Amino acid sequence: MSVLLNSAAFGVVTTLSIVPRLRRVERDDALVALVVPHTFRFTGLSFLVPGVVAPSLPMAIAALAAYGDAVAAILALRRRVSGAMGLVWLFNVWGTVDLVQAFSQGLFGVGPAASALDAAFSIPTAVGPPRLVPHGLIVSLRLGGARSVPAQGPDPR
Repeated sequence: MSVLLNSAAFGVVTTLSIVPRLRRVERDDALVALVVPHTFRFTGLSFLVPGVVAPSLPMAIAALAAYGDAVAAILALRRRVSGAMGLVWLFNVWGTVDLVQAFSQGLFGVGPAASALDAAFSIPTAVGPPRLVPHGLIVSLRLGGARSVPAQGPDPR
């Protein structure tokens, strides 16, 4: 329920605040704005810290979540260099697959009980859903042309 409601709330924020602003900037600047927040995905490494998650959390799940997020954070650290757009695609595919894989483990019962996440419970429920929306916007920007961001209602300004 937390994932669903958090996703819906961030969808509203995206529609009313983020998309209208992205429409007013060049594509490269919009991509930077969408990618840079993912540099904080190193927080997934907390799944490896004893005492942050319950001992019952399987190491395979903890390591996949932790290192998947860490790699996404490293890929998000791109700058305007030769090959940067390739890194943006790599980051976007990796980051999306990492998030979808993590959500599917929890949503379809193949993962641990929520209690195994202990203090890290907020990462997949509160922090994860807003991370998925920019991935969709990045695809839209990359496929849609120089200044294209999906039209989701009128610009409030």
